Amino acid sequence: MNTTQTLIIGGGQAGLALSRCLTDRGHEHLVLERGRIAERWHSERWASLRLVTPNWMTRLPGHAYRGDDPDGFMTAAEVAEFFRGYASSFRAPVIEHSTVRRVTHDGDRFVVTTDHESAGHGSFTADNVVIATGWCDRPAIPAVAAHLSPTIHQVVPSAYRTPDDLPAGGVLVVGASATGVQLADELHRSGRPATLAVGSHQRLPRRYRGMDTLWWLDLIGAFDRTIDDVDDVLTARREPSLQLVGRPDHRTIDLPALESVGVRLVGRMRSIDGHRVDLGTDLARVVSAADRRQARLLQRIDHAIDRLVLGSELLDPEPVTRLASAGSPASIDLKADGITSVVWATGHRRAYDWLDLPILEAGEIRQHRGVTPFPGAYVLGQRFQHHRNSNFIDGVGRDAEFVADHISIRTDRRDTSGLFASTVHSPQK
Repeated sequence: MNTTQTLIIGGGQAGLALSRCLTDRGHEHLVLERGRIAERWHSERWASLRLVTPNWMTRLPGHAYRGDDPDGFMTAAEVAEFFRGYASSFRAPVIEHSTVRRVTHDGDRFVVTTDHESAGHGSFTADNVVIATGWCDRPAIPAVAAHLSPTIHQVVPSAYRTPDDLPAGGVLVVGASATGVQLADELHRSGRPATLAVGSHQRLPRRYRGMDTLWWLDLIGAFDRTIDDVDDVLTARREPSLQLVGRPDHRTIDLPALESVGVRLVGRMRSIDGHRVDLGTDLARVVSAADRRQARLLQRIDHAIDRLVLGSELLDPEPVTRLASAGSPASIDLKADGITSVVWATGHRRAYDWLDLPILEAGEIRQHRGVTPFPGAYVLGQRFQHHRNSNFIDGVGRDAEFVADHISIRTDRRDTSGLFASTVHSPQK
């Protein structure tokens, strides 16, 4: 049985950020990673994928991008190498290829069992445990997928690599956030007829007035908004990701751009019966709502430009592009339309069937700033965990510092009193 003060489950951006923070505090810990460091960037990304955030936003505690293309976008392989270099920079105590099977508490310490248990060295005990397995755990495939004809090939983005891997024929991409629009664009440009089923989305141009839109969001403090500032926590955490794509040419890939090159846009998927797919007919309303949200945000940026007297140094506002037509059919016949594949770009869900602690509510971990109701149990890397960018590479560091401080205080109290004095406030969000 291996013993440590703190056990971190997950060797991606969240787990490594916390490992660096605990290392800086001289706190003993181990990191368990089911595969290689940053495994998802190695094995669950398609060939052309790049970060949607510019390289200068690739910042973690004590480490940042130092390459010669700060405004570019790293490929998946480059991101994986960045994380491996980060782990090496402070000799992160990562145990790779160690999948966690169960986490429980024996009344005194946490007990973590891995898939190496049969070899006699797969169990750990710890005073603290941190779930840093990420927000994008498992693909969230809608239940209606079960009603799709078996002749239609189905794939999720984590299993997709290139257009050539799909059967010949057209493709229906379901979901219009960053992943959906990028894949629809790639599939269309490969010569395949592409249809994109559009639901609620957040639209923004890649660049605005000569600067990357994320530079503006950083400047106006959009990422500093905390979960305590919102009225509806559940809705805030379920907001679709920004409809942004990272490309070397910095081109905007949004619905008007897709429409202009020939991608067919339809409404959200409602039901499936074999080859027949019933669709929502409110595409115009959904697109208009996204346009209004975009207009409000760009107006905030313009106000900041005026306030900071930057106008003379910047380009004029670009004209806003709109759909030529927001009409949408009520249904499509996949067979008649020559569609042979469906890509489910419908987001992710979390699965904690291995977590035997009383911290789950409706399948999600109850927490406030990463502190759960169970003393010594923490979580990191959740969407909108505390700040709007908590699950970004550039945002997880703030949460990691807070959790590291909380762990250090808890450990110090045990060292001085021999008992754990919980500082946990009851999470409500």
